[in-house]
Amino acid sequence: MSLDPAVAACRRGVRQALAALEPGDAVLVACSGGADSLALLAATVAEGHRQTLRVVGATVDHGLQAGSGELSERVVAQMVALGADETVGVKVHVEGGGRGPEAAAREARYAVLEEAAGRIGARRVLLGHTLDDQAETVLLGLTRGSGGRSLAGMRPAYGVFVRPLLGVTRAQTEAACVADGIAWWTDPHNSDPAFTRARVRQRVMPVLEKELGPGIAATLARTATQLQADVAALDALAEEHHLRLDDGGWFDTAGLAELPDAIRLRVLRLAALRAGAPGGDLTHGHLQGVDELVTSWRGQRWIGLPGPLHAVRQDGRLTFRRPDTAD
Repeated sequence: MSLDPAVAACRRGVRQALAALEPGDAVLVACSGGADSLALLAATVAEGHRQTLRVVGATVDHGLQAGSGELSERVVAQMVALGADETVGVKVHVEGGGRGPEAAAREARYAVLEEAAGRIGARRVLLGHTLDDQAETVLLGLTRGSGGRSLAGMRPAYGVFVRPLLGVTRAQTEAACVADGIAWWTDPHNSDPAFTRARVRQRVMPVLEKELGPGIAATLARTATQLQADVAALDALAEEHHLRLDDGGWFDTAGLAELPDAIRLRVLRLAALRAGAPGGDLTHGHLQGVDELVTSWRGQRWIGLPGPLHAVRQDGRLTFRRPDTAD
């Protein structure tokens, strides 16, 4: 009997993600109970067991919705029924820290998944983001004027995390679940207009498809793939210049000023991150302020950055330090 095309598409993405693993290796699959993550888990069980891998399903209860504990228990039962060798269920406490609940929940989820992977020795953590999620991310980056890094969307892999389904549509993951007889849960937040991404998904993307023609999601996702190569090349150059100019946390402003703008801003970003600035809070506006200390200094004492940090220029050199340090 031939494999359902949607199931085959999910398995193909997973097969590529698992290609470098050895028999006996563990792989952790993040599962929320939605169609995307359940299709991912089913595909990983099928492909992983063929490679004699240990497949561990993991679900994270953020406690942000009524009944989240009961949902987590149902997801654990589903993961067992789908053939996961082991399951992990974790509850986390989400604190906004000045950001929205989505960003805070994501940060908490990734932290606990990485910790769980380390505990069980998993070489990969698979995430169920799809082509549609990628398209929405690119569109949101475009509307926010976030630059090439944001328009490059979600990376297919970074650290222990891998996204095998970025070439698979949301409709395909739902079709795969139907073909395999898997019932999924629909997160009400995905259709709640209070959330920007939900409005993009429910209102903006359908209008774009109608007015610009079908395939807009695939086009946006393809744009991300193309930009990822550019961003990676620029980041590699920035890393080289950062190593060359870094003198114990101090940077020669004349050397920085000689760099092309695209490279210099990346060097400054690297320096700020390594000094302790949180990447999710460090904006282009922050970096432009730091850049003015290099290219158009008029005696400014310092530029405030998240962390908190101060970017400080002294005697023709730039450094990043905590505000409680004398500026």
